[in-house]
Amino acid sequence: MRTWRWLLLLLAFLSVKAQTVTPPHYVERELFIPWMQAAPTGLDALLVYADLPGKHPLVVITHGSARKPEEHAEVTPWAFIPQAQWFARRGWVVIVVVRRGYGHSGGEQDGRHAGRCPATDYQSAAEYSAQDLRVAMDFARTLPNVDPERAIAVGVSTGGMATVAFTAQAPPQLVAAINFAGGRGSQADHDVCNPDDLIHAYKDFGKRSRVPMLWLYAQNDKFFWPELAQEFDAAFRSQGGNDQFVLAPPNGDDGHHLFSHVSAWSDTVDAFLDAHQLNPLPEPLPAIQPPNIPPPPGLDEAGQRVWQNYLLLGPHKAFAVSPHFYGVSVAQMSTDDAKHKAIENCRHNAQNQEDCIVVSVDNTGVAHP
Repeated sequence: MRTWRWLLLLLAFLSVKAQTVTPPHYVERELFIPWMQAAPTGLDALLVYADLPGKHPLVVITHGSARKPEEHAEVTPWAFIPQAQWFARRGWVVIVVVRRGYGHSGGEQDGRHAGRCPATDYQSAAEYSAQDLRVAMDFARTLPNVDPERAIAVGVSTGGMATVAFTAQAPPQLVAAINFAGGRGSQADHDVCNPDDLIHAYKDFGKRSRVPMLWLYAQNDKFFWPELAQEFDAAFRSQGGNDQFVLAPPNGDDGHHLFSHVSAWSDTVDAFLDAHQLNPLPEPLPAIQPPNIPPPPGLDEAGQRVWQNYLLLGPHKAFAVSPHFYGVSVAQMSTDDAKHKAIENCRHNAQNQEDCIVVSVDNTGVAHP
């Protein structure tokens, strides 16, 4: 009798274990959040989650701002697919929101509230952006698979500063927040207009912010370098702000883009969430696998890895090749933009010595005469 009972328990355990390692279906859906202040389109947003039973906590993610104003029109939520997938694999429902005036989102851009150098008002601009995070969170809390009582916010650069501002007027359901390289006013490498105004804004946020935060800045951030970032942190904490400041190792050519390199911050963010008992699942779900689409012929091993990564990323995207080189473009505003930039990148890699053609658009092969 004991033998049979042990076998039944073993079979049940193996059955449960097999179910837990079966990759779930992931939803990736673009939508527009209606809001009169973001008329006529609303806020462009991307919803990402693993299709699991029950309700799950929410993550609101928002972007930064390029130094070149013309690039603000090119912001798309699909650029954050790798980061959204990271959270989705841990059981979160993710909404990536494009703030007013960027990309396809309507309304007036936050930069208009930042003043003109040197007469800046960074605090007003960050508080203006924080309204977008609140609207996105309120919208997502109504979704059937979202736990309306548990949410975190994550922002990068100007979005990171907006996230800090959001914690200073935090709704009850905001249980934590993460600031990646937050700040405003970078004019060039190691050149910020009126840094004292930034420090003053963080000091004021610290008076009202009590939500646990993680702040991540890289040692080679050229927008907000370590000494300046530590001044932000000191000002915030001096008034009671509750943050864990992490100065990450150098990352790439400019550590300001740390958020783009998921492996560089994964362990740090996991540890922060674990420390506050916020990770929904005991272990991440299995890694998301790309669709089974063969690579273009002739790619070397590094090129095949790029191809596999390309397959996982969001539209609009394209892959171009020449006889010995390749070029990729992802998360563009249109397929035409994606094709143009993929060819441009391919020609750059080939030093304009070889012709390039597009072989894939949005994971679909392109026929050529």
